[in-house]
Amino acid sequence: MAVATSGCGQTNTSSAPPALQPLPEQVTSVKIRIRIDGTTITATLENNATARDFASLLPLTLTLNDHASTEKVSDLPRRLSTKGAPAGVDPSVGDIAYYAPWGNLAIYYEDFGYSAGLVKLATIDSGVEAFRRPDAFQVVIERETPR
Repeated sequence: MAVATSGCGQTNTSSAPPALQPLPEQVTSVKIRIRIDGTTITATLENNATARDFASLLPLTLTLNDHASTEKVSDLPRRLSTKGAPAGVDPSVGDIAYYAPWGNLAIYYEDFGYSAGLVKLATIDSGVEAFRRPDAFQVVIERETPR
């Protein structure tokens, strides 16, 4: 694979015209913030249609309730698109997911097994321990603004 570089005094060594040069893979990660009682936790969204649909709802204020001492859950204002989503996923600690059968958000603070209908939306960067409490609490989820 030929790699083209550009800049002063450098020439393109590939035989393909500049407009047809392969572009380096650009991965742009979208970050979200979750605010809990004065603490801000960041997460990185997945690059899938369901995560993009979730991002279109932001900002959101939700009340999270404990479910099975494993995850915090909340209803969303509407169902999300699951176009192109896998049949299910095996969530890990720190995963944020959409459970299509119930139409709710799930934030995993403990490991869990494969669940049909679950679509991964994001991964918490750090601070998952803030979700390890038995009570219900309110969060604000919003897009992180670039500085």
